[in-house]
Amino acid sequence: MPGYVRSLIVRANGLAARLVRPLQDLFLLGLRLYVSWQFLVSGWEKLQDWDTTLVLFHEEYHTPVLPPDVAAVLGTFGELAFPALLVVGLLTRYAALGLSFVNAMAVVSYAHVLLAEGYEAALGQHVLWGVMAATLVVFGAGRVSIDHFLER
Repeated sequence: MPGYVRSLIVRANGLAARLVRPLQDLFLLGLRLYVSWQFLVSGWEKLQDWDTTLVLFHEEYHTPVLPPDVAAVLGTFGELAFPALLVVGLLTRYAALGLSFVNAMAVVSYAHVLLAEGYEAALGQHVLWGVMAATLVVFGAGRVSIDHFLER
């Protein structure tokens, strides 16, 4: 590749990076809020009708290893606690990792539905949430967070 082409590519990439750099923190905040909202809603619904939650964990969800009652408590706690930390950006990487585990357990526990034909979009949502959480594990909360404030 000729030197002038290489130089042009390097400058173009540098310009693009400078243009989007101010958006990085807003992007990470948006990821935190969106993925948190998904799980907070689910956890809140479980709390609102605990009897139905227990029935679902006993009859519909197939949680490996854990007894259904324990899985219901831990799953609901994870759907509320980890997103709450993500919203404010506190212990973000750990919260995102915890939420990834909750997400993975949801897929495993409901695999008989999520892996069935016709449920590709539902599984796709879990994949999307997993990628969002992984992004937060890798990149952290950004500057709009308690984590950033504490690091300063």
